[in-house]
Amino acid sequence: MKLSRIALAVALAPSLALAAQPASQEQALKLSDTLITANRVVEQRDNSSAASTIFTRVDIERLQPTNVADLLKRVPGMQVGQSGGRGSVSGIYLRGTKSAQTLVLIDGQRFNGADSGAAALEFLSIDQIERIEVSKGANSATYGSDAIGGVIQIFTRRADGEGLRPRARLAYGSRGSWDRSLGLSGGNADTRFSLNASSEDTNGINRTHIKQGPNADHDAYRNNSISFNFNHRFNEQVEAGLSLLDQRGETEYDLGYLGDYPYDEFELKSYSAFVRAQLNDTWNSLLELGHSERRRFFRADDSPFHDSLSTYRDSIHWLNDLRLSEQHSLTVGAEWYEDKLHSNTVYNEDSRWNQAAYIQHHYQGQHYSTELGLRHDKNQQFGSENTWHGALTVPLNTANQLIFSYSEGFRAPTFVDLYYPDFCDPTFGCSPQANPDLQPEHSKSYELQWRSQLADTTRLEASLYRTNIKDAIVLDSFWIPQNISTVRINGFEASLNHEFMGWQSAIGLSIIDPRDRDTGKTLSRRAKRTLSLDIDRQVGQYSFGAGWLASSHSYSDENNTQRMSGYGVFGIRTSWQATPDILLGLKIDNLLDKKYSHAQLMDYSTMQLRNYMEEGRTSWLSVTWTPSF
Repeated sequence: MKLSRIALAVALAPSLALAAQPASQEQALKLSDTLITANRVVEQRDNSSAASTIFTRVDIERLQPTNVADLLKRVPGMQVGQSGGRGSVSGIYLRGTKSAQTLVLIDGQRFNGADSGAAALEFLSIDQIERIEVSKGANSATYGSDAIGGVIQIFTRRADGEGLRPRARLAYGSRGSWDRSLGLSGGNADTRFSLNASSEDTNGINRTHIKQGPNADHDAYRNNSISFNFNHRFNEQVEAGLSLLDQRGETEYDLGYLGDYPYDEFELKSYSAFVRAQLNDTWNSLLELGHSERRRFFRADDSPFHDSLSTYRDSIHWLNDLRLSEQHSLTVGAEWYEDKLHSNTVYNEDSRWNQAAYIQHHYQGQHYSTELGLRHDKNQQFGSENTWHGALTVPLNTANQLIFSYSEGFRAPTFVDLYYPDFCDPTFGCSPQANPDLQPEHSKSYELQWRSQLADTTRLEASLYRTNIKDAIVLDSFWIPQNISTVRINGFEASLNHEFMGWQSAIGLSIIDPRDRDTGKTLSRRAKRTLSLDIDRQVGQYSFGAGWLASSHSYSDENNTQRMSGYGVFGIRTSWQATPDILLGLKIDNLLDKKYSHAQLMDYSTMQLRNYMEEGRTSWLSVTWTPSF
């Protein structure tokens, strides 16, 4: 099916005003029925055309996740493939796309590395997170490059209310694991702040179950982090703020061919500052400055070999929200960012900038609502890209609505794709590892959503979608990236939230068919069927809950010769509010001690593929202290 851009623009000519916003973004971060990420402004989630999933701090404390991956696995349409437990490399597969095709933001700042294009979510401490929003489907019309599968935005901790509010948490788990965190927040009606520090470490597991040599050891992980948020309202019209997140630590792993014990030292930093002004009754303007760093230092015990690779990004963003009338609004923005790369190996190019402007028109009427958006990007290397988005919302009645949408996406190749240095061997000479002639990937997505309030305590959301990706970048038989693949992804996903006799349940289902159309093969590391179930109940001062995650089989290679078995993982959790200030928590993950894997490693000592095994049964006991004054 082909959809003319001109026909789309005519069909969606009247466009969608956002519903009444909460007083500020800070207030919206505490609410489960608001959405910020889809259009970069606060809106009611029911009035947004984007399929989305939201986790607030209340959800995080109820579900007791160990890391970000534990939360994202509950998102319908999302798969997270790890490489051996906590602190291991995590792959994000949102609606069948790969990690580099999903944009990740931290407090509005781009978090994807300019080296590989992936975001190092495995290093984010869950104690530093206030909220996670997942906006599913291509959104390059708002965000530009990388947003083919969707956008994940992570917000760091915010103040819990006025006055000083300290908090402390201590948790101990299997395999010598410790989590520690301290926080202090407070303020008044005009000024809010939140300062948080956390530390986590674990002895880890033997990720490959290899019994001899360096790969036979347990792979430990350590992470220390700090975050700070500050907001001040000068008057009714002007407010300003800043935020920072700094995470650093070490993660050990199995490499497969070095005769030593490899590990990475890492540093992740994100800083931002903003000024927001209500210029008049209809015009709200935001100016934001940002800087982020991702630094990696490869080390190996008892070996002189080392490596380093760091990327830096500076950005400026100007956003304007114009309320033209009760039904019409306009979002207009401009953005500039520059990526730089530093490495102990020489890349042919180590910096590039991107500048962009975008506009979205919104209309909300009684019988239908629409969105129509366009973004123009100009990249220092690739020239210009135009991306479109359009959506039509039709309410069938007060409890049901249908949403039809079309969106485009693109992804610019990374520094590694383009300029990774040639591999040279004294005997065989040099062979290329990169391709400077690569062009951006392009996608077109079509989606039909159905949202229904089946009953007062029952909510159903379902999506049927198709994504076509042209010029997809894959490695050829010589491990050189090429624009040789055309990808087609068909998918269905649904979420059902229901309350019955005091029990809160949430079910997420996803069925996808992600294929390389040139070969007919299923894309690697994508399971065609996933299911999640969470059920919880609060009884006085006690809470009880359980969760189940299930996945069908997948393949670890593009030729579909290495089959990874499907699995189901079951866990339980409980908590007790022992006093008004003290909360005790207990959880057991993978209660049945299921053995499962997401990825494989070549063991060059035996020339056999080894599975990266995930953690077995794991228990955690925690105590949280939140004194009140």
